[in-house]
Amino acid sequence: MRSSPTSSKSSIPPSHRRRRTAWVAGLTGLLIAVLAGVLTVPSSLAAVTSSAVGLNAAAVTPAVAPAPTSFVHPGVGVSLPQLAYVKTQVQAGAEPWKDAYAQMMASSYASLSRVPAPRANVECGPVSNPNYGCTDERQDAIAAYTDALAWYITGNAAYAQESMKLMDAWSATITEHTNSNAPLQTGWAGSMWPQAAEIIRYTYTGGWPNQARFGTMLKNVYLPEVINGSNSNGNWELVMMQAAIGISIYLNDTADYTKAVNKFLVRVPAYIYLSSDGALPKTVPSQNLTTSAKIISYWQGQSTFVDGLTQETCRDFTHTGYGIASISSVAETTLIQGQDLYPEVGPRLQQALGFQSKYQLGAAVPSWLCGGSVNKGLGPVTEVGFNALHNRQGIAMTNTQTLTEQMRPQGTNALFVAWQTLTNADNPDVVPTG
Repeated sequence: MRSSPTSSKSSIPPSHRRRRTAWVAGLTGLLIAVLAGVLTVPSSLAAVTSSAVGLNAAAVTPAVAPAPTSFVHPGVGVSLPQLAYVKTQVQAGAEPWKDAYAQMMASSYASLSRVPAPRANVECGPVSNPNYGCTDERQDAIAAYTDALAWYITGNAAYAQESMKLMDAWSATITEHTNSNAPLQTGWAGSMWPQAAEIIRYTYTGGWPNQARFGTMLKNVYLPEVINGSNSNGNWELVMMQAAIGISIYLNDTADYTKAVNKFLVRVPAYIYLSSDGALPKTVPSQNLTTSAKIISYWQGQSTFVDGLTQETCRDFTHTGYGIASISSVAETTLIQGQDLYPEVGPRLQQALGFQSKYQLGAAVPSWLCGGSVNKGLGPVTEVGFNALHNRQGIAMTNTQTLTEQMRPQGTNALFVAWQTLTNADNPDVVPTG
């Protein structure tokens, strides 16, 4: 039997109800179509014909709102109204922001005496072996973002100076990423750097002498490594597009922003399955997954497809969480920029969050799913999507809500996700109004 995340109605604060956008009504038809398939699931894909495979093989970029002609700053991951809301809540001692802020400030990432560890060549092999600068780069990037948040919330210029110190050290040193995990590593670090830099550049008035050099680093070292994507597991290309979009916004580069968004919109349907896709998941055309056997192998041997299943669910929930995190971050960032991608990716994100949350919470795993067992460990990745879909759009997401609230405050995965309870929990003020 096809399953979908259980849900029940919950009250939505007026401040959130007023933030609902018109796309909910527009999605009614799509959701009905999705739910219409809830009671049927293929027991075997052996009989799938080649014509059916061909029907689902090429994911076509959907029509979306036009790309912005100019960018909002700060506007990567978090917006100025969002930051202002967080600052107000922290200063008021309100929860969950109070605990989330305390968690961040108690972490090593918030230290004012951190010694940066830049390298000219960051070499990252499979499973970070070898690891020549990989961990150092990721941690310094997260620390730069942490310090930027701390600066904005406290008004203490020492944190802004610390953030700039880390960014300056790397922009003066790094020239390349090498070895097999170079694209992934560049995506991870390249997602964090512009989040930090946007806050410092557009909120700190004390000056940043090396700001132009930092932008040159992003343009010459990071963007070329991520902009053309990857045919590896889906979380690779998703975080690479997250990095490319953030970097493009920082550089005010509309061409590469548009290129990255288009790749993202092809990858998301190939990462999260909906029953409306047909018997088989959609694929990225360049991967040449032209038979049912190839698609099933790419989906970790899973041959039964249900709403919310991801390409990496049967690998493990940790990698699935990476994909969910990038989808959520890109959707928020582009919304800040005035390009709402939630009508295209929102239903898939909702189902993926609910499906993974259900089993992360301990629901019995049926025999048809991943051979009857899953590897948990979703990570601190639910706040952004939950706030966007449940709080702002009014969609009931019982399993996701339960898991999100249990995991608060959600900290960092030490890769490219950090402090999202602080920045996104119940935050109604993501989109700039000016």
